[in-house]
Amino acid sequence: MGISRDGASMSGFLKEVDLKSDMPTSDTAIKRVTYNIRNGKTLGAAAVKFIHGYGSTGKGGKIRVETRRYLADQKLKRHIRDFIPGEEFSIFEEATRAAFALCDELRRDRDLDRHNNGVTFVIL
Repeated sequence: MGISRDGASMSGFLKEVDLKSDMPTSDTAIKRVTYNIRNGKTLGAAAVKFIHGYGSTGKGGKIRVETRRYLADQKLKRHIRDFIPGEEFSIFEEATRAAFALCDELRRDRDLDRHNNGVTFVIL
């Protein structure tokens, strides 16, 4: 937990990363995920929101599937605390409520309770 400029305590921030803007291969997308998780930790982020799309063009779906497969492996290895698929990012889900305690900014994310399967939240 850090201290803001005005002296108030704050939880780590939410970093947002668009993986799909240039329609990379899934291998390139995973390299970006790895980099942004490491970079987020270095910068003091508590969570990273990855925007990967949901596959309407035929490519986003592969990025989404491979990203989530990779994140499941990273969670098993304890390199990340957790990840929350966008379609499960809801105040009614325990993982989301637990994530709020680590990153208050998640409470204000535009995808909360929108069941957006084109995003995934990583809790660092």
